[in-house]
Amino acid sequence: MLRRLHPEQPASFAFTPANRAWAEAQMTKYPQGRQASAIIPLLWRAQEQEGWLTRPAIEHVAEMLGMAYIRALEVATFYFMFQLSPVGSVAHVQVCGTTTCMICGAEDLVAVCRELIAPKAHTLSADGRFSWEEVECMGACANAPMVQIGKDYYEDLTAARLREILAEFAAGRVPAPGPQNGRFASEPRSGLTALTDHAGARLPANYSVQAAADLGDTIRRIDGTEVALVTPWLGPVKKPRAPRKPKAEA
Repeated sequence: MLRRLHPEQPASFAFTPANRAWAEAQMTKYPQGRQASAIIPLLWRAQEQEGWLTRPAIEHVAEMLGMAYIRALEVATFYFMFQLSPVGSVAHVQVCGTTTCMICGAEDLVAVCRELIAPKAHTLSADGRFSWEEVECMGACANAPMVQIGKDYYEDLTAARLREILAEFAAGRVPAPGPQNGRFASEPRSGLTALTDHAGARLPANYSVQAAADLGDTIRRIDGTEVALVTPWLGPVKKPRAPRKPKAEA
């Protein structure tokens, strides 16, 4: 599939100060002269900041890494994880259309997106708030059918429930992600059949759902201030040694 940059582009791009610090920290993971290896995480952070990957963002990242523009463009156009067209200002819906989800009703979810968002994928809704696309397997086959909205999975869906979820987003609310049929994770719908001794001690929601609730970043644009910047690969910061006191003469 041929992927091209969107014909309408912003005039410029710049990372927020916190995202810039994060990007520069990622570059230190690689030996001197090999900073181009950080191309994917930096492009991804640019997309997380803006919602989609613009030409100025691609060129900005290329300049940071000392790469020719065309090399960065090759990466951006190769990987489908990079959105090369504007996405909805509220939410971008990715519907899994691979085998398990298709068998379990993905076509019904696509029909909802076509009706409520836009007839064609990668097209903004009339109000510019939503967009959608069909994607390949996202690894949640035990919870089919499912969609990814922003950073989180909404699983065990029906067409009716997806309608409700989109309505909640449109109203300014963020519905809890994860299984939408009452399951904790991907255990049998009838309940656990193994490791039952641990059932009473588990949290109200699985870790992924709880993290989404704690961070509140399901559809938030990332500016880099959400969590503290850590660089464990650089090792502990060494404190400077105090100067030695001269020995007293005998």
